[in-house]
Amino acid sequence: MPHTTGPTGPTATTTADTSTATPASTPASTPTPASASASVDALPWEELVTSALLGTDRRSPASRGGPVPADAPAALLDAAALHTVRRRAGLLPALPEARPEPAAPDPRPALPEAARHRLAHLLADRSAPSGGGRRGTAPDLTELIPQWLAIANRRGFRAPAALLPPLLDAARARTDLRPQALAFAGPRGRWLAGLNPDWKFALRGSASGAPQTDTTDPDAVARLWEEGLFAERVALLDAVRAQDPPAGLALLATTWSAERAEDRLMFLDSLRSGLGDADEPFLEQALSDRSRNVRATAAELLSALPESALAGRMAARAKSCVHPDRTGDVAAIAVEAPHECDAGMQRDGVMAVPPTGRGERSWWLGQLVEATPLGVWEERFGGRPAEEVVALPVADDWADELHTAWCRAAVRQRDPRWARALLGRPSAPMASGPGTASIAERSKLLAVLDAGERASWVAGFIAAHGLSEAFQLLGVCTVPWAGPLGRAVVDALDIARDGGSYPWSFSGVMGLAERCLDPAEADRLEVLTAAQDEQEGASPGAGGYWSEAFQRLVSTLRLRAAMEAELMT
Repeated sequence: MPHTTGPTGPTATTTADTSTATPASTPASTPTPASASASVDALPWEELVTSALLGTDRRSPASRGGPVPADAPAALLDAAALHTVRRRAGLLPALPEARPEPAAPDPRPALPEAARHRLAHLLADRSAPSGGGRRGTAPDLTELIPQWLAIANRRGFRAPAALLPPLLDAARARTDLRPQALAFAGPRGRWLAGLNPDWKFALRGSASGAPQTDTTDPDAVARLWEEGLFAERVALLDAVRAQDPPAGLALLATTWSAERAEDRLMFLDSLRSGLGDADEPFLEQALSDRSRNVRATAAELLSALPESALAGRMAARAKSCVHPDRTGDVAAIAVEAPHECDAGMQRDGVMAVPPTGRGERSWWLGQLVEATPLGVWEERFGGRPAEEVVALPVADDWADELHTAWCRAAVRQRDPRWARALLGRPSAPMASGPGTASIAERSKLLAVLDAGERASWVAGFIAAHGLSEAFQLLGVCTVPWAGPLGRAVVDALDIARDGGSYPWSFSGVMGLAERCLDPAEADRLEVLTAAQDEQEGASPGAGGYWSEAFQRLVSTLRLRAAMEAELMT
């Protein structure tokens, strides 16, 4: 056919060709390739995605329930490409957002250059892959970050701006770093955290967990208390309570009845700070709370107030159970445990159901004694001081139960005289002490004593019993360890080395020593870094491993000394 020009020529030819190419027998309900593509193009994007996920043989958007066309997969891909181009072509430029307000000024002095390089090295090492296996002689830089931050904060330096991102990343990964890291990051760190959701933890409070709200502004405090997240409200209550205990209690009372049980429990725990007689009426009301845990916590707090009505009620019950034994010639203690746990006892926080393996009567007795003011027992036993009371023999095998309850009472009431009496002499055999043989209980008692007495007691314990039971006790001693305590630890490690065992049996203590020994001890420890000859009966290669461990200890102490010197300039 000759080509026809004009506005209708090509169109007519094309139409004719197309119409003749289409078989007359094609059913009206079966779409042609062109019509199938057109129908797919008209479908929404979500329909195309569904068909692609299920497969066009199971769900063909072009067929809509009819026979599946042969070219359905190609039509689907063509339609997806068309939708993508349409979306991209129709994208409108975003409106520019307002620039963030500048960070608040930080007047603290800048870090010395050497200290800045040291921090960069510590933070870079934090993300380095761990080689695993033996540690070798190199210090563990990751464990030095908390100490570096503590020294920098004591010195009052501000964080370098360029190191804020890795510092916040480190604090995100390790919650134990957050208080010191946020204090060091300062206002610029909090400003930067507001621009990155990964660092939102920094917006919940300051280094101490206190909110960023001015606690002297009543309107701001009320607004945060009503609208803040739970963590923010807990931090706010802690901050207000620390500054003004009655104001904190008044704040809690405004919403107490509407709070969830688990939230009431956390809020009630905040009253430990600044606990005083003024809190008694509120806590007495909490004894009737519908939550058993809230009632128990309220009772615990009231028992820490020696003049409270609850302490008096518990003392009356305990004295009816524990009294002087007048049947013999030697002063002793007689015990008659309660035969029931009545409603009054349960309201005052005594849990009626004992844990598995505990007898009911001993369980009830322990709770009564634990909640009784310790001064009651000195009066009850003829004015004897605590040391003499705990030394009295106890009839009928009740000594362990009674002494353990006294230990808990000394910790709860923060009574150093009773803590000292229950600890006894550190050199005494563990099973024959006046209080408890439990290391966990002893560490709690130690925490009641002042730092110097604590270190001296633990040093004596290590000298008498070695390091095998001392790890928890060392954990409650202040850092750096006092001279006698540090020397006791090093001497015990030296004795362990001479015993021929492997050093990893004492890896926990060695790790503590790296963080807690006075850096000035490094020179004295140098002699221990030399490898010893293998002794008969020693573990194979133990001498070399001990040499490595002491080299690492010395290197760490010297690095800590260098860190402190860099932050002093």
